[in-house]
Amino acid sequence: MMSGFSALFYKEVLRFWKVSFQTIAAPVLTAFLYLLIFSHVLEAHVEVYRGVSYTAFLVPGLAMMSVLQNAFANSSSSLIQSKITGNIIFVLLPPISYREFFAAYVLAAAVRGVVVGAAVMLMTAFLVKVPVAAPGWVLVFALLGGAVLGTLGVIAGIWADKFDQLAAFQNFIIVPLTFLSGVFYSIHSLPAFWQKVSHWNPIFYMIDGFRHGFFGVSDVPPLTSLAVSLICFIALASLTLSLLKRGYKLRT
Repeated sequence: MMSGFSALFYKEVLRFWKVSFQTIAAPVLTAFLYLLIFSHVLEAHVEVYRGVSYTAFLVPGLAMMSVLQNAFANSSSSLIQSKITGNIIFVLLPPISYREFFAAYVLAAAVRGVVVGAAVMLMTAFLVKVPVAAPGWVLVFALLGGAVLGTLGVIAGIWADKFDQLAAFQNFIIVPLTFLSGVFYSIHSLPAFWQKVSHWNPIFYMIDGFRHGFFGVSDVPPLTSLAVSLICFIALASLTLSLLKRGYKLRT
């Protein structure tokens, strides 16, 4: 017999897996198109790390961007759909603690993100070979990044009352943060002022640490990226657990 956590986690994984053409195949295709376009235009003009082609540099950034965006989309869309349709009551009525609720949604979001990210890496392997210098760093940042954005998705899903609000959260916060985090460039190519601004973007550290796992080089030390990512997760998790404990916008 499943526990409350395992049943809710299974339900969340099954939810995105049942429509995998939309939740997995579509974002993989989008990332692949980004790679084709940017590599075609910039391959001969940009070299970020010595001996690393621009196409190879771009692949981990696109994979991690896919992890983050899809982790956020999974938890946020699930909660807002449940709130609007009214079936959130079937999740709240069973004896599931708010900690189990949090863990199930965030872990399922991280799973979707990692699945999409892995699919992007497999798809792009047909175009360019990307070395893996430190697979441990790759796995750590993929899971931690998925957990951070999955947690942020839970916050957005709790806060939003309609799809328009959730779309605004994603379009004006998540998308700019991911696109301006070094996915397509090294921050060392930016003017000094914008380099300093980039260091205030927590997603930059997740992508930079993830890329370090492939090439063994990065814009900041991986331990710094790990520390920033952990702090973000702890802060967001504490806020989310507080909201869930109070039943904010869920039990009203």
